[in-house]
Amino acid sequence: MQPNPLIIALDFPGKADTERFLRHFSGETLFVKVGMELFYKEGVPLIHDLKAAGHHLFLDLKLHDIPTTVRRAMKQLASLEVDIVNVHAMGGTAMMVAAQEGLDEGTPAGRGIPSCIAVTQLTSMTEKAMNEQLYIAGSLMDHVLHLCGQVKAAGLAGVVCSAQEVPAIREAIGSQFFTVTPGIRMAEDEVNDQHRVVTPADAAKLGADAIVVGRGITRAADPLAAYRAYETEWRNRG
Repeated sequence: MQPNPLIIALDFPGKADTERFLRHFSGETLFVKVGMELFYKEGVPLIHDLKAAGHHLFLDLKLHDIPTTVRRAMKQLASLEVDIVNVHAMGGTAMMVAAQEGLDEGTPAGRGIPSCIAVTQLTSMTEKAMNEQLYIAGSLMDHVLHLCGQVKAAGLAGVVCSAQEVPAIREAIGSQFFTVTPGIRMAEDEVNDQHRVVTPADAAKLGADAIVVGRGITRAADPLAAYRAYETEWRNRG
């Protein structure tokens, strides 16, 4: 997997829109994210198409179920030979351990095992909502760090988190813990339904390992130019 990837979120309703978007990137090898909307519509054939085109792939399904179910599901996903998969950290340590076991069991011989990361708190979540709606007391940061400790104990590669949380995660968990950070916007972009957002430059300064960009690229008038702008700001990590 390439270092410090910029991952494009393919948040499209179906294959036709996805292919129309990807035509802007003819000849490019991308790192793309397929989430629930697109996967549930197009399924495994789309994953095969994206991999056949040479793209790296984060399959973002956020599994959260009993350990046996998650292990069996991950065993199936491992056969797709994607690069990253994920679970919800709030499923607990046993579930996360089972997820890794499923990936180990399901990966074809001679292939790399997909990296498994865990979602801590969504970047749309606020501390107030966590306290009042999820009925989880304390600060959002403290809860994220608690979940990160469980993710590390389960043996997973890292987490999906806000870039704002990366320095505290580095201090508490260590520098080898992989951090994938959505909620990335250029300074002039609309925030939309995200709350804990940062620019690509700020994500780099905060030490994020990977960023996920959606609407800033997928809805741009010139997606390739937008991608280049995000990439330039992200890669300039000095």
